Amino acid sequence: MKPDKQQVFSINSPEEFDSTALQVFQHQAKNCKVYADFIAGLRIDPAAVTSVKQIPFLPIEFFKGHTILSSTDNVQVTFTSSGTTGMITSSHYITDVSWYEESFRKASQLFYGDIKDYTVLALLPAYLERQGSSLIYMAQDLITQSDNADSGFYLYNHADLFDQLKKQQQANKPTLLIGVTFALLDFVEQYQIDFPELIVMETGGMKGRRKEMIREELHDTLCKGFGVNAIHSEYGMTELLSQAYSKGSGIFNCPPWMRIITRDTNDPLSIVTNGKAGGINVIDLANINSCAFIATQDLGKIYEDGSFEVLGRFDNADIRGCNLLIA
Repeated sequence: MKPDKQQVFSINSPEEFDSTALQVFQHQAKNCKVYADFIAGLRIDPAAVTSVKQIPFLPIEFFKGHTILSSTDNVQVTFTSSGTTGMITSSHYITDVSWYEESFRKASQLFYGDIKDYTVLALLPAYLERQGSSLIYMAQDLITQSDNADSGFYLYNHADLFDQLKKQQQANKPTLLIGVTFALLDFVEQYQIDFPELIVMETGGMKGRRKEMIREELHDTLCKGFGVNAIHSEYGMTELLSQAYSKGSGIFNCPPWMRIITRDTNDPLSIVTNGKAGGINVIDLANINSCAFIATQDLGKIYEDGSFEVLGRFDNADIRGCNLLIA
């Protein structure tokens, strides 16, 4: 039986996660044609899958050119990935956007507390300039939920953002600045502020606008520009409805309904353990109406406490705007 929101978003133990994940797998193996065909191609009998470790992960490339759905309901919104000119982008068809809303609202509450305590500023120019961005959808909702007249989006009006940051600092107001990486770098080249209480969250993405930087160099530059001790990060993508968050040093943690597993880069069905690097597989139980089991093109390492680090991307992977490129 298909789990409901109450079951998914109230998970509070590994055992509950495993049980729910297996329910979701059985539901999607039956109701998502693309995933079912993929499983059949691997000669895996869904009925024989009794452990999360046995669940096959759908390559993320399938979201390019395939309709990945486990629901027959009408599509409410379609999220699309960013990409350079001529690149084939991914499409994530959403039949119930309330799953996405509940996922990022509960995650933000879990990691940062009540969003109403914050002024939310969003520096996301490239995403504002196109349609179908799941990041813009989330940022707009958080801005609205903050119920603060000073919250809002910024395009290339860096002077206005600088003035707002100074206003926030002088008023000693908790402030969250969500920004795409290249825009944050553009900002600190023009303006410097010493605002240690500011939360700067970079969402990744150079968009071909700037030379790629390793994470340490990037975060050091942003720390100096904003006068903060650490740079927060979000790990999310168009094909997911959940995000992991880092409060510094590039170490991410997942909400309880999301889990990272690493796979052997030479054997996609083999799980990597003992803190070794591998391809990142994501279980996102909020993706109930699509596919919750996705093999990404990212490389990562999982630590004993369940946190993880993104090490880079496969050499042949497309450069996509909302993924970290820190190899």
